[in-house]
Amino acid sequence: MLGATTALALGLGVAAAPAAWAAGSDDPIKLTLHDWTGQHITTRIMGSVLQEAGYNIEYVQADYLAQFAGLKTGDLHVAMEIWETTGREAMDEATATGTVENLGETGMIAIEEWWYPSYVKELCPGLPDWQALNDCAEVFAVPETMPNGRYLGAPVTWGGFDEERVEALELDYEVVHAGTDAALFAELESAYQRKAPILMWVYAPHWAPLKFDGEWIEFPEYTKECYDDPSWGSNPDMAYDCGKPTGPIWKVAWSGVKDTWPGAYETIKNFTISNDAMGAMISAVDLDGQSTEDVVAQWMADNEATWSAWIVE
Repeated sequence: MLGATTALALGLGVAAAPAAWAAGSDDPIKLTLHDWTGQHITTRIMGSVLQEAGYNIEYVQADYLAQFAGLKTGDLHVAMEIWETTGREAMDEATATGTVENLGETGMIAIEEWWYPSYVKELCPGLPDWQALNDCAEVFAVPETMPNGRYLGAPVTWGGFDEERVEALELDYEVVHAGTDAALFAELESAYQRKAPILMWVYAPHWAPLKFDGEWIEFPEYTKECYDDPSWGSNPDMAYDCGKPTGPIWKVAWSGVKDTWPGAYETIKNFTISNDAMGAMISAVDLDGQSTEDVVAQWMADNEATWSAWIVE
């Protein structure tokens, strides 16, 4: 039976719970929410566990990259998903100030890259090699981008350097950003049903690469020098002439969390979840129509032994 404190935490933006194990300030711990389903699930699981441990929590809507300004000042406290693929530079800059701390890996491994459905290879057999893209630009063109191909990017706030990559690799493509995560994958659903060519941003963990047969473009392999040193790579004058990095999804926090809520600090560090578990929950929300709150509540009910072991007094 799910505890009443967890149910309250899931239903409200701000939630207060009777002290069970909690030690430290009674002020709410502010967890950031962004604009994709998986991040809402991760954050609400963490909030529910902290609620069960007796902490007050508050969910605050925040921009993915701009949130670091609030984390540095302590106006925001915890961000549960910083992706190696798109957030590493902002995270490293913030942690270098000493006001933001990396609390370790979430257990999930991130992939974010250009992707196309497998049926497109009939029209562009050189794929997935990135060097085939210009030969197939008209395959991916739409009236608004002709004669260039269209690359459907993620919401602009997610970062990712796609415009820079197009310029550095001299690709005959125009980056068109989807307004929302939902709009991005609604367009994929529509294109797949019509077997229409589409080249777009797809990420994992997510349901899309599980539901649809497709491939990621194989760009020159990412190295740190590719982003930092323009002389690296095929374009001697520009950075970003490579693919995106892959790697962990990280947890970060305002550095004051450690002293203000020491038990919560250790509990957050203990959080871990797999790509498969997250993909299943994202599918339940995005494909099966369940609410985020219901999916999180079910996970909490089914995994009490897991999350209770995270809690540190």
